[in-house]
Amino acid sequence: MPSSPRLLPSSPIPGLRRRRLLGAALSTFTGSALLAGCSPQESPNQLTVAAYPQIDAVVEQALQSWRAQHPGVTVKVVTRQYGDHHTAMTTALSTAVGLPDVMALESSFVGRFAHGSGLEDLSAAPYEAHQLRDRFVAFAFDQGTNANGRVLALPTDIGPGTLLFRQDLLARAGVSVENLTHSWESFVDAGLAIKQKTGAFLLGNAQTLKDILIRSGLQPGQSLYFGSDHEVLVKSSRFERAFELALKVRRNQLDARVNAWSNEWAEGFKRGRLSVELSGAWMVGQMAKWVAPSTAGLWRAAHLPESTFVSYGGTFYAIPRLSNPQRKAHAWALIKHLTLDTSRQVQAFREVDAFPALSQALDEPFFDEPLPFLGGQPARQLWREAARRITAVSVHKQNSFADEVVGTELDNVLDRGKSITAALADAHRVLVRRARR
Repeated sequence: MPSSPRLLPSSPIPGLRRRRLLGAALSTFTGSALLAGCSPQESPNQLTVAAYPQIDAVVEQALQSWRAQHPGVTVKVVTRQYGDHHTAMTTALSTAVGLPDVMALESSFVGRFAHGSGLEDLSAAPYEAHQLRDRFVAFAFDQGTNANGRVLALPTDIGPGTLLFRQDLLARAGVSVENLTHSWESFVDAGLAIKQKTGAFLLGNAQTLKDILIRSGLQPGQSLYFGSDHEVLVKSSRFERAFELALKVRRNQLDARVNAWSNEWAEGFKRGRLSVELSGAWMVGQMAKWVAPSTAGLWRAAHLPESTFVSYGGTFYAIPRLSNPQRKAHAWALIKHLTLDTSRQVQAFREVDAFPALSQALDEPFFDEPLPFLGGQPARQLWREAARRITAVSVHKQNSFADEVVGTELDNVLDRGKSITAALADAHRVLVRRARR
């Protein structure tokens, strides 16, 4: 879920590429350094939770009932901005310095950390987290499980993908929601009609279309860029189609060429210059509260074209393997307190748009309520269906690098006239060299 108006870097659907936050981490440490995060002066009844904005509010709210159940345990919540938080957690897991007892992680970071040994194996005794699988939306629980079957984190919220569209602009253009959603080709063709009849752009940036299309049709457990033997998959029809449609969008000037969360992007929504947004369900809350509240009632939601079911981010809780062992029992109890209570999950969804990962929460009456921003549409029903149909995608350790390489090559196609064949061949060559590192 979003913590503040910002893009989710390296989320399952990265709207923008960015440079990696960290250089190479140190790989060897002394025994004393490994224990530096577990000061003997700290009480086993003093927990530290590391989180980012909005997640920290969810934790603080849950602590009201936690303290009543655990009167002898104190909990300190340490909050950093989203990027700073994950940089700090990456460093802490690499060095074992400054480790919290519980860390909140965005889903893509769980995937990256799954290739190392920094997180506690929650499927082992005494946790036995694998027994909780049926209580969560299947893909979310699987995202927290590595290829060896070790459960490394429990999900708390997810971001089922949705298509948000301006009903008034579609009506003026004579375009139906079926035109938008029948196929990705018809989606782009609908954009041509919208632009011709209203002057509005289809979407903010053609890169967004590529980011979803390369995820279309993936089977459970498949990886986005790499196969099971590290083979590079970018020279495939999946990537060719994504690049071709993104190029059609750019050539026909259907994208505003603005970046998500920029002032220009927000102004596009406010002024009716952007007719569609492809994002997670949480975007409706962001639009209603700060991006474009004056457009309330004009928007509607639908499934993504071709019934594409993908995830836009999500939050997990994990325990660092080298955190103070005396506090791990309390840390695990707190994680279960945060993730397994239906009323708490629904409250977090109501207050900060944290779509529940807990299966039982999806059957609450809250999901049938109309959304004023969407003209009274009970859109949570759509998102619930999407959540149940999303499949977990395997995260290769070089996924973040591959995101950047493929995105750069698409920029070369869109802005510099490079052929799609050459762009994908160059991306393939770079990733082959990187795949086995």
